[in-house]
Amino acid sequence: MNIDSYKNEVQDFADCGNYHAALNIALSGLNACKRQHDQAGVDQCLGVIEGVIQQIVHEFGSEDYVSR
Repeated sequence: MNIDSYKNEVQDFADCGNYHAALNIALSGLNACKRQHDQAGVDQCLGVIEGVIQQIVHEFGSEDYVSR
């Protein structure tokens, strides 16, 4: 997997607010790496997923939730 291309694709969807697509692509990448027994790739995918989740938290979470 081209990790840079993968990250860019996920981020492009997240940046335009299409979090559903961003997370689906991110999870697909995670599954692909897992099937290939590529733990380093799995770890990178998890980092991408965390980034999308943080964007969601900051966009939709209340101040109380975000400051946790």
